[in-house]
Amino acid sequence: MSRLLVTGGSGFVGSACIRAAIERGHEVHVVSRAGRPVPDGAMLHPWDLLTGRPVDLMEQVRPTHLVHLAWIATPGVYWTSPENLAWVRASLELLETFAAAGGRRAVFAGTCAEYDWTGDGVLREDSTPLRPATPYGAAKVALGSAAATTAKRLGIELVWARLFFLYGPGEHPDRLVPHVTRQLLRGHRADCTDGTQIRDFLHVDDAADAMMTVLESRFSGAVNIASGTGVEVRTVVRHLAEMTGGQDLLRLGARPSATNDPARLVGDVSVLVDQVGWQPRIPLTVGLELAVEWWRKHDELRDE
Repeated sequence: MSRLLVTGGSGFVGSACIRAAIERGHEVHVVSRAGRPVPDGAMLHPWDLLTGRPVDLMEQVRPTHLVHLAWIATPGVYWTSPENLAWVRASLELLETFAAAGGRRAVFAGTCAEYDWTGDGVLREDSTPLRPATPYGAAKVALGSAAATTAKRLGIELVWARLFFLYGPGEHPDRLVPHVTRQLLRGHRADCTDGTQIRDFLHVDDAADAMMTVLESRFSGAVNIASGTGVEVRTVVRHLAEMTGGQDLLRLGARPSATNDPARLVGDVSVLVDQVGWQPRIPLTVGLELAVEWWRKHDELRDE
C-alpha cells in the first residue's frame, strides 16, 4: 500500500482516481483548491498549488506516490489561458518537493493535444511528433520534457499519461456528452455539427483504473490513456438521443464544424496494452448509459 497524494482531487478525473485508489487499498491524500468533500477513506488537504508552498504540503503528507492532475480545465478557457504557464512552474516545483520528501513514483497527466493533429489521426507515443496547436498543448509538452529530465536527475520514476477524450459522471456540463444529454433531458434542441469527426472516447472510470494500474506498475515514460477505438461523434450523440428519448430534438449539422477540426484523433494503445497490461472494461454504450443516468439524478430538469 502506498501513501498516495492526488492533486486536482475535486475535478472530474481526480474524483474518479480517488475512488479507484481507495478501492485498491491505498492511503489516499487529496489536494484540492476548492476544498470540496472527498469520499470516505481519503484525507483532504485544502491547498492552492499556484500560491502555496508545496514543501509545506509535502512535509505534512510525506507521500510515497503522486498522481498530479491539477490544472486549469474550464472548457473554452484552458486552451489559451496564460494560467497554463503558471501550472508548468507549479508542477515542476511540486515534483521537486515530492522527491525531496522521499517520494518514489509519480504519474503526471498529459494530453493528446500535445501531438501533431495533422497526420493520419492515429497518435503514437514513439512516432507521432509533439507539435501542439494550442498554448495548453504547448505547456503540457514543456512540462512533460522538463519533468522527465527532473525525475531522472532526482532518481524518481515518472509516468507521463496522455489522456484522450474522457466522458462520464461529473463531467463539466459544457462538454459534449453532458451538454447534449442535458439538452435532451430538458426537452430542448441539441444542435450539433454533422458529427463525422472520429474521436477516441474513454469512460472516466476506465481512465482512473488505467492511471492506477500505471501507478502500480514498473513502467516509466509516456503512455496514451485511451480506448484505441475511433468512434464518430454523431454515433455518440445518436446513442444519447436514443437513451433520453430525444431523437426528434437532435439536430446534426445545425452547427458548423471548425475549419481546423481534425477528421480523426485516435490513440495507439500498444504501450498501454503490451507494456502496462491494461485494457478498457466499459463499452461505449454502457458508459453513455451511466452518464445519462447520472445526469437524470443530478441535473435539475427545468427551463432556464
